[in-house]
Amino acid sequence: MKISGTGSALPKKVVTNDMLSQFLDTSDEWIKTRTGVSSRFVISDERLEDLAAEAATKALNDAGISAEELDFIICSNVVNEYVTPQLSCIIQGAIGASCPCIDINCACAGFIHAIEIAEAFHNAGKADNVLIVCAEEPTRMTDWNDRRTCVLFGDGAGAAVLTPGDNIKSVKLSAASSTDKLWQYRTLQPTPYITKEENDIPLQMKGQEVFKFAVTAASKDITRALKASGMTADDVNHYLLHQANIRIIQAIQHYLEQPIEKFPTNVENHGNSSSACCPILLDECNRKGLLKKGDKIAMSAFGAGFVSGAVVMEW
Repeated sequence: MKISGTGSALPKKVVTNDMLSQFLDTSDEWIKTRTGVSSRFVISDERLEDLAAEAATKALNDAGISAEELDFIICSNVVNEYVTPQLSCIIQGAIGASCPCIDINCACAGFIHAIEIAEAFHNAGKADNVLIVCAEEPTRMTDWNDRRTCVLFGDGAGAAVLTPGDNIKSVKLSAASSTDKLWQYRTLQPTPYITKEENDIPLQMKGQEVFKFAVTAASKDITRALKASGMTADDVNHYLLHQANIRIIQAIQHYLEQPIEKFPTNVENHGNSSSACCPILLDECNRKGLLKKGDKIAMSAFGAGFVSGAVVMEW
């Protein structure tokens, strides 16, 4: 398959590091030095499904196809206000599609996993035109009194339309169960029979261990995907990585021994928007004209689980 169109949508509220320092024991310098983040987009009066539908519509327009021509919709999402119905069904109705749709939760690696699912459906003869939407509001998962986590995240939605072609050269996925390193726990509705202790716990993260996993997993995934594509790291024009932390990006760049110019970023103005990071960055690069026909792109993401993945494609 190939990516024929991209789109993204962001909340209007921009929260700077200086704004956070008004109620947190932190500073612009402290945050930027450790994360690379200067500001982030945060949902205020928007609804996530509206941002998702906006990103989807932009991607469809960019691809030049209508919602009625879609064969399948995949939505990647970790948390939103709806437990049910699934977010993909809400998007389907909002854009006027009628095709089957599913939600997936692969944390921050959702976009890569969705591409693999789209490829599998296409290769099985079940779908030619696939819409992927990654819509996330991780700012609703964190404790806003915890400067270790709340400064990292931003909200947003990114989308891509995949159509028939051979531009996606390889996808490699990985998983390594380690559920105590990055997690959140929320209680469900009570029943008369629940006796176990339950508590709502905001996002918890062991930063150094997440850092080590991210660098190792992304480097290995990219290397495996390049090998499967018959390419080397030098052949790649653009490395579009999950925008979790500038230090992680720099460590992967060092491992691959590639110039920093091959690694476009938006972490400084977006923070970590979970699975929406990669499609938002892809859309920005596309609309800036950075991506030229024939360019080789390696994309990688990693998230809680742990799960990770990489895709190598030609633009």
